[in-house]
Amino acid sequence: MYQENEHAYSETSENEQRQWLILAQLPRFSVAKLATILRKSAIQIADLFDADSKQLTAYGFSDAQIQQLQHPDERQLDKSLQWSEQTSSSLLNITSKHYPKVLLQTARPPILLYCFGNKDLLNTHQIAIVGSRNPSIAGKQNAQYFAQGLSQCGWTVTSGLALGIDGLAHDAVLKVKGSTVAVLGTGLNNIYPKRHVKMADCILEQGGTLVSEFVPDMPAKPENFPRRNRIISGMSLGTLIIEAAIKSGSLITARYALEQNRDVFAVPGNINNVLSKGCHYLIKQGAKLVECVSDINDEYQHLALNFLNIQQNELQKSARQSLASDKLLDSVDFETTPLDIVVERCGMPVAEVMSQLLEYELRGLVAAVPGGYLKLGEK
Repeated sequence: MYQENEHAYSETSENEQRQWLILAQLPRFSVAKLATILRKSAIQIADLFDADSKQLTAYGFSDAQIQQLQHPDERQLDKSLQWSEQTSSSLLNITSKHYPKVLLQTARPPILLYCFGNKDLLNTHQIAIVGSRNPSIAGKQNAQYFAQGLSQCGWTVTSGLALGIDGLAHDAVLKVKGSTVAVLGTGLNNIYPKRHVKMADCILEQGGTLVSEFVPDMPAKPENFPRRNRIISGMSLGTLIIEAAIKSGSLITARYALEQNRDVFAVPGNINNVLSKGCHYLIKQGAKLVECVSDINDEYQHLALNFLNIQQNELQKSARQSLASDKLLDSVDFETTPLDIVVERCGMPVAEVMSQLLEYELRGLVAAVPGGYLKLGEK
């Protein structure tokens, strides 16, 4: 792990930025190895670029690394430097004061981050929210509930801009004018998925941040998304999983979080829902089962966040929802319930049931789905 006190924070010149960009190009080269070389050899970064092959070998560089160090991709270096000259764009190396400090404490932090937007967010208290790309109605509701609730508590919500839970979490935060960070598995000039280009623009317009360790024009490659996931968990104090199959990218993020000694939270679900299997597995492995925002906040009472307000809001919301007809709501299950079953259970006229269910839909208590209605719970 790189020790941040090995270098004082300072403004980075273009030549120094170029050196960091070259180091980021080296194959199988980590922050830990860089720190070891600098410490053992008692040298500075600039000394590496004055050394010959023999000296670099003595420092511990491989032949492939030496080749790349001495003959970097100049075209890519120029493109990255040009990108960094745009308004609101930043190249953050590990010595930058804006480089996320909690990420620096992990085993494999990127040598360099490309950042677009409000880089001050990178050192705020972050909580990651990730999950299925094809969530259920309940999963969508949970994503909105937790993202907005945590945001209103003062958390910066971090996710991967992916379809499904990730995008829903970002969108929910934007609706309450909160803070959100999107970590991409592509370059920042190549927003992926394309349908989230507008969302990325909204994140920037509302003072959020886009982050990537990949060069600006990097296209979508499957092997890059697990690397993206370690940054999501590494920048966050905890990771919340909302619906995930056993074999999913969300569980990769959870594994990284555990390896990084971070908290993992999971929302339980129906035992017959394949999207609940991953969350239930994590809970069995020691993840904290969460049903409300306070379940997460309880783990961070030492932080100066706005926990009291959300607790009061939850009490007020619960009080409002308690005005609903228990008899009718009790007739709707958390699984799809046909209308005729609802009518039979509550004993009310069909017209009255449909009218009341419409009101409950508008209040977010139930959802109309193919085959009937689904109770959404008291969020």
